[in-house]
Amino acid sequence: MDGVAGEGDVAGEGGALRLLGLLADGAPVAEVAAAPATERARELAVRVASAREVHRRREAGLSALLETARALASESDTAQVLDAIVRRARALLGTDLTYLTLHDPERGDTYMRATDGSVSAAFQSVRLELGAGLGGLVASTRKPYWTADYWDDERFRHTTDIDGAVSEEGIIAICGTPLLVENDFVGVLFAANRSPRPFTREEVALLGNLATLAAVTLVQTRALADAESALAALSTAHETVRQYADGIERAAAAHDRFASLVLGGGGVDDLTHAVADLLGGWAALVDEDGSVRSATAGAAVPEELPDLGSGRVVGADGVYGLAVATADERLATLVVGGVGELADADRRTVERAGVVTALVLLFERQAADARQSARNRVVTELVAARGPEEDRVQLARSAGTDPERPYCLLVLRADPGASTRALALSATAATGEGSLVGAHDGDVVALVPGADPDELARTVAARMGRRAEVTVSGVGPLTGVDAVSAAHEEAVRAVAALVALGRRGQGAAATQLGFAGLVVGGDPDVAAYVERELGSLLDYDARRGTDLVGTLAAWFAAGRSPRHAATALHVHVNTVAQRLERIGALLGEGWQEPDRSLELQLALRMRQLLASD
Repeated sequence: MDGVAGEGDVAGEGGALRLLGLLADGAPVAEVAAAPATERARELAVRVASAREVHRRREAGLSALLETARALASESDTAQVLDAIVRRARALLGTDLTYLTLHDPERGDTYMRATDGSVSAAFQSVRLELGAGLGGLVASTRKPYWTADYWDDERFRHTTDIDGAVSEEGIIAICGTPLLVENDFVGVLFAANRSPRPFTREEVALLGNLATLAAVTLVQTRALADAESALAALSTAHETVRQYADGIERAAAAHDRFASLVLGGGGVDDLTHAVADLLGGWAALVDEDGSVRSATAGAAVPEELPDLGSGRVVGADGVYGLAVATADERLATLVVGGVGELADADRRTVERAGVVTALVLLFERQAADARQSARNRVVTELVAARGPEEDRVQLARSAGTDPERPYCLLVLRADPGASTRALALSATAATGEGSLVGAHDGDVVALVPGADPDELARTVAARMGRRAEVTVSGVGPLTGVDAVSAAHEEAVRAVAALVALGRRGQGAAATQLGFAGLVVGGDPDVAAYVERELGSLLDYDARRGTDLVGTLAAWFAAGRSPRHAATALHVHVNTVAQRLERIGALLGEGWQEPDRSLELQLALRMRQLLASD
């Protein structure tokens, strides 16, 4: 018997404590999954450990990219930059070898320029025509491709020269991603293995980020080399050399300033202020929707910015702009002014600031996406009401919200085709601290602290409307996690009713729609509507054995005449008056007003129809 009791303790509270200890010590998923505990406790612990490992990998990738950016920025020789790129790629992905090919515009192909881990001389000198082999396919389409087994993959054209070099190197699995600056093709960065290996999307994305960083650094290194050559050629012109050297020094100082900010955890606001300090004017960062994300004192951003399609600093009327972009996406616009005529060195400072800002924006986006993905899972768990109540309460609290305090549930719906990811991120900012926001079933669901769902829905719709048309419905106030599922169903019906009523872009509580929401909303819940309108009277009748609901129905049927209602009910008129007084106290002020009175009569009728089923 003692042995049995001990095993129960391990599988119960003792097992749960052991799981918590493993999680606190950072144990791997396999060790957590093998620990003795109840099935539910082990399932939750494995989910937490898995999420933590995903976050660790993402953080490790971001840290490695940042360290790579710092290391590449310190290199001034093109050959050293290329060698550093392939070494970093191999270390980050843990493959057998990595290599980099560069584009030859004159011959129209790519040639091997740097390798790490290669043992074949033939492989190290191979050239790839555009469209041939996996690398040629990447070069011609400018898109990443990867294969777990090169020899059985028929997506690309095999040639004798390429297949011979790949065979001599013993390569099986390959992943290649293009090096692009704006829309200019620079080359291809590869990671390869000598045994079959599937590349995950995270690894492909990591290689792509490194390729973007490498392409920009390579172009800047070439530009710096060109500048240094020009400086040597102009050595006889002392003043010109002095000015150019001063520009290089300012560019180096700007680089050191930007690197220090990023390595110190600074954000785009710090970078914007650094640009203004270095140039002596003002600076601002403008999002793609035209909103100013960060600005220094005195910033005067024009309503219309100059054409920035060239990827260079463009000026008009004393204001200069630069597109902050990756290889295939424009992220924001860096605007500077109050600096007079920009010298070449100052233009390079702005361009360098644009590159660093793009990296910071990408890092912030990846971190925000990871946080939002975790919130999405929590919202789905709460809406689906999966698992014990205590587990769901702890899950909500781990996401930063307290379901035991009064809150309202909002459903946000944008036009079809809109990004729920972007909508969820915007809703997080619009709902404020203490809210839990996540995407669920095509909508965005938010648990927002407060007791007035109508006011919250209207406020959030107005804030979101500054960027896009978003319809918001609200239900509440609520407490506890068990209320989430039913409240979500009601809010979904209400937001569908708002859209059907032509109130897109507006916010309202479900209770404000009344019978109209029941009629036009999808999947109407008649019983819930009756309960919402008559619940206080029904509860009173159930507790006291009275018939206030019947009295109210008779009063309406008698044309609001207490005397005629008393006749119909076979009671004294004073009894009807007393009951009406009690009804008024339970329903609250304004219950006899036309709109409220209509809702009550409709609810009485619906109740009668439900009873006759």
